Amino acid sequence: MGHWFDQNIVEPGKLPLLLALASFVLTFAITRVITRMIRAGKGPFRNFTPGGVHVHHVVPGVVLSVVGGFGAVASGRHGVTAGICAVVFGMGAGLVLDEFALILHLDDVYWTEQGRQSVEVVVLTAALVLLVLGGFSPLGVNELSDDQQQGRLGVVLSLVINFCFVLISLFKGKARMAVVGTLVPFVALFGAVRLARPTSMWAKRFYRNRYRARSRAVLRAYHHDVRWAGPRRRFQDLIGGAPDRVPAPTSKP
Repeated sequence: MGHWFDQNIVEPGKLPLLLALASFVLTFAITRVITRMIRAGKGPFRNFTPGGVHVHHVVPGVVLSVVGGFGAVASGRHGVTAGICAVVFGMGAGLVLDEFALILHLDDVYWTEQGRQSVEVVVLTAALVLLVLGGFSPLGVNELSDDQQQGRLGVVLSLVINFCFVLISLFKGKARMAVVGTLVPFVALFGAVRLARPTSMWAKRFYRNRYRARSRAVLRAYHHDVRWAGPRRRFQDLIGGAPDRVPAPTSKP
């Protein structure tokens, strides 16, 4: 195991990327736990409001990302300094993307339906980084046999083909299948060969004059949303917390 780790992670210079990914995921998880405790009024944590201004954690996240990013560029891919900068950058990225929805909407939508976009972006980012980390480069690794070189070239080719399926799934409006497909190739293939969602770029481009395909896409999207709306919502609530409930408007007599 140690030889495999040195050959595939340390020697190609991917240890900082692994450390950044670990700190990114851990920071996001800890941040979500703390924010949920603050929301519930439990524990010692409170919102930071100097002078009555609520300082969101995206602010220290930006600072950490800048420091860690420039430090990582200056230190290269090897050494203790590179690892420390990678951890700092991962922490900053976790704080920033946890409030991605706030940056997108320029509003505090953390505990609303729009706030779920932050969770989706974090999952997508972690999946893509894991894909890059798992795509062991056939170059930059010493003492490889011909069979190992062939095997690595085959892995890279498989990743490129799978990435094409992921892109097709995205164009077909199946973002979640594309995210899962970055890790499970058959999922991306399944999403690429099935009908596109009716509002996707693929449908607008290729279903414009295919009325039967467009109607089938609308019907399939409706049944899919009805079937998976509940499980998807529970999964998102488990990771990021349930959004605030908007009270139903009351009619005046």
